[in-house]
Amino acid sequence: MVAIAARVAIIFGTRPEAIKLAPVYEVMQERAEFEPVLMATGQHREMLGQVLNIFDLEPQVSLDIMEHGQTLGDVMSRAFKGLEDAIGEVAPDVVLVQGDTATTLAGALAGFFHQVRVGHVEAGLRSGSKYSPFPEEVFRRMTGVIANLHFAATEQARANLVAETVDPETIFVTGNTVIDALLATHERSPSLAGTPFEWLEESDGRVLLVTAHRRENLGVPFTRICTAIAQLVEEFDDLHVIFPMHMNPKVRRAATELLGGLDRVFLCEPADYATFVPLMARADLILTDSGGIQEEAPALGVPVLVARDTTERPEGVDAGVVRLVGTQTATIVTEARELLTSPTAYARMASGGSPYGDGHAASRICDALEYVMGVRDRRPGDFCYRAQA
Repeated sequence: MVAIAARVAIIFGTRPEAIKLAPVYEVMQERAEFEPVLMATGQHREMLGQVLNIFDLEPQVSLDIMEHGQTLGDVMSRAFKGLEDAIGEVAPDVVLVQGDTATTLAGALAGFFHQVRVGHVEAGLRSGSKYSPFPEEVFRRMTGVIANLHFAATEQARANLVAETVDPETIFVTGNTVIDALLATHERSPSLAGTPFEWLEESDGRVLLVTAHRRENLGVPFTRICTAIAQLVEEFDDLHVIFPMHMNPKVRRAATELLGGLDRVFLCEPADYATFVPLMARADLILTDSGGIQEEAPALGVPVLVARDTTERPEGVDAGVVRLVGTQTATIVTEARELLTSPTAYARMASGGSPYGDGHAASRICDALEYVMGVRDRRPGDFCYRAQA
């Protein structure tokens, strides 16, 4: 126990960041050692609001940086300036950022400018390509240079950091907090009743859940992905496609033009997290270019095809629960066809489990912070997540 709690600025701006930091905030609220302060940039305004309601998060600092038509540079500069001012006013002992967004880098840089210790949640992810994913790969590398504490989800992520000469004593392997959030939500047995997807609970048909929004996939790659979806629906007459469209107008326009009006293709608004979890659980197969879904879906026993040429999450591929299929139409169709026609291949992927966490990552992060603060001893195996073989 400490006399004065450490003030921790928990910074997020997008829906995935909020989902992954909500478990950390919840644990910190339960411990006298911490005084958590939520700072939201509003980088995903509408989608972020859904998560705040679900996890009962009320930011003490809300910047609402988004403006119509702004560039990535605009987002970055407005987030940095707002967070620099907020950190100066709040004077935290620690700044905690998550992942690889503009908000992540802006928050880390603002903390550095105030000479505040920066902790990076989900540190060490690397694809090896500056432009895939763009701009996330560079954002997370730059955040890694700034951070004082690195909360890596897996041993592979830790190894990536060590290879970049990060001090091993500053790296803590914790598992990924997205599994904390997923398991906590799934344990509440959320239902699709009362949602636009309620009919799926009565349907015997198989479900292909699709998400696609990466900048590098816009244009020709996105067209090829949609062409593959159309071919799969034509080939499998029991297959229903659910495609919650990202708020990016380029994604929505292209999806509507290429897939709108096709039988058994349901283009819809993004589902809130409490709906998306049972939607993932109901799916028979997921096609995505998302990072988080690569971690979440295997924990629910759902095979994942990743429509990207690279991934910063190789553990799922190595475990056989995720396949990297790229954006070529023929490859996507071939890989999906195998899983839709071969019970053996499907069972092999569906039974592998997730190598990304066990639901206790947030507690490990808080334990590690207490150790760094000098209020907890470190024993062998502390703060260390190891995936089950």
